[in-house]
Amino acid sequence: MPSLLLSEGLYQAKGATTPLSLKAIYNASGVKGKRVTPLLANEQEGGISHFIQSIIRNTPDIDSPFLVLDLGVIMHLMEKWTTNLPTVQSYYAVKCNPNPSLLGVLAALGSSFDCASRAEIESVLSLGVSPDRIIYANPCKSESHIKYAATVGVNVTTFDSKEEIHKIKKWHPKCELLIRIKPPQDSGARNALGLKYGALPEEVKPLLQAAKDAELKVVGVSFHIGSGGADSRTYHGAIAAAKSVFDMASNELGMPRMKIVDIGGGFTCGNQFDAASFHVNEALEDNFGKEEGVVVIGEPGRYFAESPFTLASKVIGKRVRGEVREYWIDDGIYGSLNCIMYDFATVTCTPLACSSKPEDPECKNAKMYPSTVFGPTCDSLDTVLTDYLLPELELDDWVVFPNMGAYTTSSGTNFNGFNTTAISTYLAYSTPIAMEKSMF
Repeated sequence: MPSLLLSEGLYQAKGATTPLSLKAIYNASGVKGKRVTPLLANEQEGGISHFIQSIIRNTPDIDSPFLVLDLGVIMHLMEKWTTNLPTVQSYYAVKCNPNPSLLGVLAALGSSFDCASRAEIESVLSLGVSPDRIIYANPCKSESHIKYAATVGVNVTTFDSKEEIHKIKKWHPKCELLIRIKPPQDSGARNALGLKYGALPEEVKPLLQAAKDAELKVVGVSFHIGSGGADSRTYHGAIAAAKSVFDMASNELGMPRMKIVDIGGGFTCGNQFDAASFHVNEALEDNFGKEEGVVVIGEPGRYFAESPFTLASKVIGKRVRGEVREYWIDDGIYGSLNCIMYDFATVTCTPLACSSKPEDPECKNAKMYPSTVFGPTCDSLDTVLTDYLLPELELDDWVVFPNMGAYTTSSGTNFNGFNTTAISTYLAYSTPIAMEKSMF
């Protein structure tokens, strides 16, 4: 499988030039100068499984899990976002996955960023992103972090308490504010952020008054319906509540008309995104269709981060108990698979028996056994899969987990000395066969 070493300028091969979006990706911070391997649309001729096998085959001493980041998937997701939500500017939630290549590609494709700490702001600014493309979307911030935001020109943040107003007034009085409200309906999301953030209806007016008294500019409203399995119909009530806050501020308190609606994150790709887009667009039209000058932003995290990443992990231990196969792998719930515990993720895996069955590593038509997959630590809680059907695997075989980019490496630990931050990332670009032939 061929690979690219990306360099300055427009990539050319066989007289062809890349489309503008590909040029942006090739020259993105975090990508330029790194090797990127093109993947064919046809898995049999060179898809991601074949790429992972080539990494294993060409790195005989590989002794840790690794990730593959498909940059083509990011580009497709951005195209889908701008098609489905043409009036909503994306502010990628850095906390979901701060991988520099992911951030760089998103910046090159026009995304702005939602940062929750000084470190996240620093990582985005290091890519050359202008501070006016950052929202400091943490309603409760350390004073030193607020002071830092002021020094680098990050001038929009969120709040939901009077105490936060006092801190912002002290350290960043020129900062523009979005009042974070709690959505009026429970969306049923697995991660209900309303338990921690968002002003209650009876708190909104006093908070607006306190901000006005402090001579701070409140320029908009933010909310988050929750992450993971949220009912997208709740956008109607949340956006209507935001419109009510707009009206309250200007009509009852004489404040300048607000201009920003922040619809938060929690988006996932696929059919759920189509449904969410429909309800967001309908609710925006119903409530803000006649409002001039309104800017709508969203804070997608898992939508962009989840599906571009694939994890490969090696089998480092095995035990047979009757028909049950028990395997130990070199990643687990204290590492990048912590999403099972903390993000309520349901993971799947496929075998790559590169060691025991090099002639058929994908184990086609092999007998399947109920299997348990453990992580590498000494905690019995470190169990990745139970009663999961897998073929017979041996030591130094591999298992591959798709959709492993959201709240995975970003929230892993070094428990038992297994370092999540040491996991390598290989870059790839999924390409249709026709483009592959024209470029190479």
